[in-house]
Amino acid sequence: MKIAGSVALVTGANRGLGKAYVEALLSSGAAKVYAGARDPSKITDSRVIPVQLDVSSTSDINAAVRQCSDVTLLVNNAGAMLNTPILSPDGVDAMRKEMEVNVFGMASMIRGFAPILAKNGGGAIVNMLSVVSWFTPPFNATYAASKHAALAVSDAARIELRKQGTQVIGVYAGFIDTEMAAPASGPKTAPGQVAARTLEGVESDLNHVLADERARQIYDAVRRDPEQLERTQQEAWDQRKR
Repeated sequence: MKIAGSVALVTGANRGLGKAYVEALLSSGAAKVYAGARDPSKITDSRVIPVQLDVSSTSDINAAVRQCSDVTLLVNNAGAMLNTPILSPDGVDAMRKEMEVNVFGMASMIRGFAPILAKNGGGAIVNMLSVVSWFTPPFNATYAASKHAALAVSDAARIELRKQGTQVIGVYAGFIDTEMAAPASGPKTAPGQVAARTLEGVESDLNHVLADERARQIYDAVRRDPEQLERTQQEAWDQRKR
């Protein structure tokens, strides 16, 4: 589909990557952009329409479906990352919180807006995933578990919605230079790059968008030598524990 003339809804739009998606959509000629946020007062851009939207809230999602009935492009960007090892004392609680947003929230948004997209000609759904949809870094294992599950949701939705003409795109990146990834060390990708490559993927009818070099490296590593990738994670964990 074409971004120019589209009507988009971006979740988690008040900062970071969500804000970059809004900017990229406007720059690419979107006719209307709904900006979803748990606190819509934080949406101050007069070019967009603020929407009260906590993706873990059924009532918020239902209200957004009613308000945004002309949407042709849904960008599931809202996410939670708590940087928690799986067996830490708060590991299960952290994973539950991340699953609520990253998996159940995303699935609920897809289910709620699928009929809207069908009515409006099919459109597209963008699901912001991660390189950790494909492997498990031990220091951030609960988040990885949620992104593994989110990948399954995204792939299943693509299969189910193809008949109605809805494109479903998974987007993968390493750490992005946002507040969420602030505690992480190492290279980080500019949010604008991720947003730009995502919209290029939408217009090119891709199923999967590798939005940065880290995504391409991990994609290749998982397919070339997954055991080596696992050994690398084991070594990192063992060195940290000494």
